[in-house]
Amino acid sequence: MSTVSVEAAYAAVERITRHEAKNFAYGIMVLPRAKRQAIAAIYAFARWVDDVADGGLPPAEKRAELERLRAALDGEATDPVFIALRDARERFAIPREPLAALVDGGLQDMDQSTYADFDELRGYCEKVAGAVGLACVPVYGSSDTEHALTLGIALQLINIIRDVDEDQRLGRVYLPQDELAAFGVEELAPSPEFRELMAFEAERARTHLAEGLLLLETLDRRSTLCVRTFAGLYGETLDRIEADGFNVFGEKTRLSTSRKLAVVAKGLLG
Repeated sequence: MSTVSVEAAYAAVERITRHEAKNFAYGIMVLPRAKRQAIAAIYAFARWVDDVADGGLPPAEKRAELERLRAALDGEATDPVFIALRDARERFAIPREPLAALVDGGLQDMDQSTYADFDELRGYCEKVAGAVGLACVPVYGSSDTEHALTLGIALQLINIIRDVDEDQRLGRVYLPQDELAAFGVEELAPSPEFRELMAFEAERARTHLAEGLLLLETLDRRSTLCVRTFAGLYGETLDRIEADGFNVFGEKTRLSTSRKLAVVAKGLLG
């Protein structure tokens, strides 16, 4: 039997979210307590999967740990993340499938390091980010899975643009290979060709973001403010990257606390 209470478990996942997911943390702080806790539980699980996939365990151990996380979705795991997630799933009817898809995405990162074209990349984004949208949408009180999926993909596309250098160090190139070739990008390094490609990728991300935000039409006021806030923070990050000439090599682009609060205030003012 678990020695961790549900309330303590929720406190733990909220700490994880505040520490690891600054954009989401600013968004979910406007939600009612139960919804905020549920979104934090989903994020904490997604973070755990991502940390294992990107971590330093030997491949066999990494694969075993990811499969253990999948199995724990159906068991009586006593870790605070799973205690909170189990309660959140019961409260809001969060489906198992998108949570399991997150594990599939982590496993895919072990097996695949490049993507031939955008269709292939989109399939990956559906697993690692669209799935988060699908898990969160019942918490928001909506059934609009189509736009929740698209919004998750949009946020992942922005992450891919921001993290080109970091991902390259991990041995992964998410930018589609056919597009790298089409723009004449022979290596991931600053160049006119690279900037032109990234402008193309940024436009795609913005198109997905605009489409995904149609989800807002189905949300209540506080859920709308939540989603608008973290989507706005991602959009602002993309704007900063573009203004800096898509120089994504070196220090990662991050928004200051004051800038984040300005985005939150903009959302509050409607």
